[in-house]
Amino acid sequence: MKKNILLSVLLVLALQLMAQKPASPKAKVKPKPAKKLKEYVKISTIYGDMFFILFDETPKHRENFKKLVREHYYDDLLFHRVIRDFMIQGGDPNSRNADSNTILGNGGPSYTIPAEFNKKYYHVKGALCAARTGDEVNPNKESSGSQFYIVQGTKIKRKDVEMMMNNRNFEKKQKIFNNYVYGDTSIVNKLATLQQSGGRDAILKYLSKLQPTIDSIYGPKEYLYSPDQIQDYEKIGGAPHLDGDYTVFGLLVKGFDVLDKIAIVYTNPQTNRPIIDIKMKVSIIKR
Repeated sequence: MKKNILLSVLLVLALQLMAQKPASPKAKVKPKPAKKLKEYVKISTIYGDMFFILFDETPKHRENFKKLVREHYYDDLLFHRVIRDFMIQGGDPNSRNADSNTILGNGGPSYTIPAEFNKKYYHVKGALCAARTGDEVNPNKESSGSQFYIVQGTKIKRKDVEMMMNNRNFEKKQKIFNNYVYGDTSIVNKLATLQQSGGRDAILKYLSKLQPTIDSIYGPKEYLYSPDQIQDYEKIGGAPHLDGDYTVFGLLVKGFDVLDKIAIVYTNPQTNRPIIDIKMKVSIIKR
């Protein structure tokens, strides 16, 4: 009985939320490398070299990555997962000398890294990002200790980016609303009473009284793409659906042709592993 009532309430709320438009986003700083850098990270492959900067605003990821590089942790590991128009992924220690039947993607050191989300950096083409396990086992979105991916992505029309933004916010609001209602027995009981006595109009009137409280919960959680983000996704390409869920800790500054060459190699359709092994060697280049 209560479940049916809640479903009716959620449907009403969904119709209300779908009609709402997010606030106009303010301009954000575009992810550009500093003009004078002391060091780069170089990832060498059979297809050539890629050069990256690491962001100061993600210090835990930056220092962990540099530590592993200095220890030669990444040398001879594979780009074990490649998806055209999306990304290339590596950093699994189990990929070193792995035969073609080995299932890869679960390896790493015995620790994870706390998420370091920063709206300044996003999943534009060339973004260096930390891989992680899914939300169901990793609700805090902590990063893998070693696995990373590099975004290739694809160009996306403005209207589609804005639709992604609206869908993300709708899903978050719906989840927060569910938790709010289910977490308060008095609200559930009140809605049950209103369903029996007053029907839809009474429920809407009651929800309008709850709205300020609900707004205060999900308001700060609104996800907005900045004008720079939207422009970059249109002109450069990327994977905007990952923003805010995975830490971006670096950016490709040279070697986009290498990224594109790796992203189109033939792969095993079941595992997305390249048919021919693509090994990496990672080093820090001082300037």
